[in-house]
Amino acid sequence: MNAEEEQGELRERVQRLEQLVTLLETRLHHLEGAGLRAPSTPPLTEASGPSVPVPGAEPRADLEAHLGTYWLSRLGIVALITGIAYLITYRFGELGMLVRVVLGYMLSAGLGALGLWISRRSLLFGRIVFGGGLALAYFVTYALHFIPSVRVIDNQVLALVLLAAFVLGIVVTAQRMHSETVAGIALFLGLHTGMLSDVTAFTLLSTTLLAMGALFFLVKNRWVIVPLSSLVSVYSTHTLWAVRAPGLAPGAPDTGRLLLSLSFLALYFLLFSVALLARPRELSARACLAFVSLNWVGLLALGAYEVQTRSAPHLFTFLLVTALAQGAGALVARWRQAPPPLLHAYLALGAITLALAMPAHFSATPLVVSWLVTGTGVGLAARALASPALRGLSVAILLVGLAAAQLTGTRPSALFAAAFACFLLVERLGEFRPAWLPPPEVFRGHGLLQALCAGGAGLSLVWLVGQEMPAGLITLGWALTASGMFAVGFAFHERRYRFVGIAGLALALGRLLLVDLSRLPTDQRVITFILLGVLLLLISYTYTRLKERKG
Repeated sequence: MNAEEEQGELRERVQRLEQLVTLLETRLHHLEGAGLRAPSTPPLTEASGPSVPVPGAEPRADLEAHLGTYWLSRLGIVALITGIAYLITYRFGELGMLVRVVLGYMLSAGLGALGLWISRRSLLFGRIVFGGGLALAYFVTYALHFIPSVRVIDNQVLALVLLAAFVLGIVVTAQRMHSETVAGIALFLGLHTGMLSDVTAFTLLSTTLLAMGALFFLVKNRWVIVPLSSLVSVYSTHTLWAVRAPGLAPGAPDTGRLLLSLSFLALYFLLFSVALLARPRELSARACLAFVSLNWVGLLALGAYEVQTRSAPHLFTFLLVTALAQGAGALVARWRQAPPPLLHAYLALGAITLALAMPAHFSATPLVVSWLVTGTGVGLAARALASPALRGLSVAILLVGLAAAQLTGTRPSALFAAAFACFLLVERLGEFRPAWLPPPEVFRGHGLLQALCAGGAGLSLVWLVGQEMPAGLITLGWALTASGMFAVGFAFHERRYRFVGIAGLALALGRLLLVDLSRLPTDQRVITFILLGVLLLLISYTYTRLKERKG
């Protein structure tokens, strides 16, 4: 065996060892989350005592035990830390400077020591209390500069350095304990206490530091709950900051405030995206979708609100940039070989953002055209990536464009013809397979999407004919439309189009009996009945011949 083969074998062994360590860490995390210890020590909880699994028995969820051990402990520590935070905010200002600092840190140290003592008997409950002590110490550090009644530090840079150091201490402590509970409680309560008073730019900076600490655990340990709760808390804090901002007079844009808000939103989006795409293959598809969708919702909703409030003409530009950011995320996900659902989620959210941007810049005919082009483009991307989700989104966008075409009064006939072609193209993309595209089996079975495409195509033709035919011959036009759908169905050997044709004939017959018999002149009734009868006989004859051939 040469040196290269030995190195290759050594690398394989290292990879197997890394996978084994990852599995062991995951198992340890599950044991901690269930409140269990090592097998040699009977697991204890404060309320229920020892819990010994019965071999061969099916696990049964005990709602009362879950509420009592899991939720009550967490709600209790949140209430306790919130009360102490209010105490520090409204009462510590009456004390001297040194007493404020010493008393605040003594309270947090006492709570942390109590948690360590409790953890000797109940590991999970003790760590919850210990995490509350860390969160309280963070709030005391935060209050020393931000809360006026407790302010001791006037230098904002020094206060940020102290907060960063304390967040680093929380991360190191939780990592050494390898406890997601400690990390989650400490960081979540730190984010929660920051919203108990006025939210300013300094608060946003502090929440960003906490989010960075939470993202460390996502990248390092692939913990999901801690960074996901931090994502929600960060955007919630920014929401309070945006909503509580003073209003503007009409025509008085606030460029500085807008740029500051968008800068923070871009920073949040970038941080959570980078952490997610660092090692995407080690996360479940559900976790990936939760991160990318919540991150997108936060950026889109808050950014659009700020831009619409402070600089409405730039809304289209913001939405376009957001769509491009989702596209960049899709490219990075493809480069990092992320799971396909994550790649498709980035593309789908980018397409939705692009569709939402169109009304901010276009109206009437250009708006309909933009939606039709967007829907068709998403359909092409769905076919290239074999993504049923993208294909469903393309059909939805096309349906929106078709509805808008009916509502607009500017050259609707051409728009209906374009909509018919777009629906036909998107539906056919699931059937034809050029050599350079992946096989279409993934689209088989998605009959609802194909049926919607066929229905959209038929509706486009109905509205097109309704615009072009004289008022007295609309029923005949519907019958001709149904014949056209039959022709398409027979040409493509696709029964969905033929069902749409049958529905069109039913509508034509219903209108003929309910409307035309009482309103049309005699000549138009004659023409309508004769031509409709001929069309029905021709279609029936075609069905008969096809049945004879199959027989």
